[in-house]
Amino acid sequence: MMEISGTEPLRVGMVGAGGIANAHLPAWLHLGAEVGVYSLHGAPDLVARHGAGHAVDGLDELLAAVDVVDVCTPTYTHPEIVFAAAAAGRHVLCEKPLALDPATAEAMAQACADAGVRLYPGHVVRFFPEYVALQAAVAEGAIGAPAVLRFDRCGARPRRAWFADPQLSGGIIMDQMIHDLDFARWLGGEVEWVHARLHDSAPGTATGVVSAHVVARHHGGAISAVTGTWARPGTRFRYGFHAAGTDGMLSYDSATETSLRTDTGAPQDGERLLPDVSLVESPFIAEIREFAAAFTGGPAPRVDAVDGVAAVRLAAAANASLASGRPEAVDLAGVPA
Repeated sequence: MMEISGTEPLRVGMVGAGGIANAHLPAWLHLGAEVGVYSLHGAPDLVARHGAGHAVDGLDELLAAVDVVDVCTPTYTHPEIVFAAAAAGRHVLCEKPLALDPATAEAMAQACADAGVRLYPGHVVRFFPEYVALQAAVAEGAIGAPAVLRFDRCGARPRRAWFADPQLSGGIIMDQMIHDLDFARWLGGEVEWVHARLHDSAPGTATGVVSAHVVARHHGGAISAVTGTWARPGTRFRYGFHAAGTDGMLSYDSATETSLRTDTGAPQDGERLLPDVSLVESPFIAEIREFAAAFTGGPAPRVDAVDGVAAVRLAAAANASLASGRPEAVDLAGVPA
């Protein structure tokens, strides 16, 4: 494992220059990191768009020059890059989901552990201020024991072809709803079983509307219901939650209870993959700051490889339920008590 000096700028190698890279790169730059970007397409454009960083010609060159690898590529490419980073002794931030199946996600976590490097998944919803407030309130007992947890998320259907292929993206449950499945587990504890349903008006395409619903039963008795929608192009990103417990309820809807925000308009590629920018601190900055501190010897962050693997298990079980039409048990082998 490479030792990282606390007095020198963190050297970060970003792999990928697509949509999520436009959130990660400015966060790293804001925190003073030195950033190189390698991508099969778009690295020079990404660097030019944000006015800092530099493009790198190859993955091996990147791995030789950095302390941390930030994986911002399509999901089906995550394992190869994470394994390479672990073999090179580099810490890893990997966008969600870690992988398309639990066994691969577990192998990635094990490879990083064996190499003595840290692996953190990009579950940025844990850093959204509304969700931070929800988790803190539940942890403090504000609603008593959680009983019914509801989460919903809606945005424009991604246009890139790989999202439409479940063999490459895992579909809407693995790609989008994994955020809320992860958060439901954080609040309600480990999940016993899930039951999922999905409707897609144009399967296998980047058009139409796809919506899925997952019900989860937690070990402590709580029930979670998670809804995710990919809607028509230009649909404004919206999210919300409702948490009911033995002593009260907490609710939030970004469409009706927004804090002061800036409408960022249509992105250059026409896709709206991220919500409009809140004038509170970017959750991506908060997330990456916490990871950067952990990479350099600071406290453990609020989400780690165990959580990343567990989230893949939840999403995989939900996808299995779609295929079987029945509730599916969630494999908890190896999950700490």
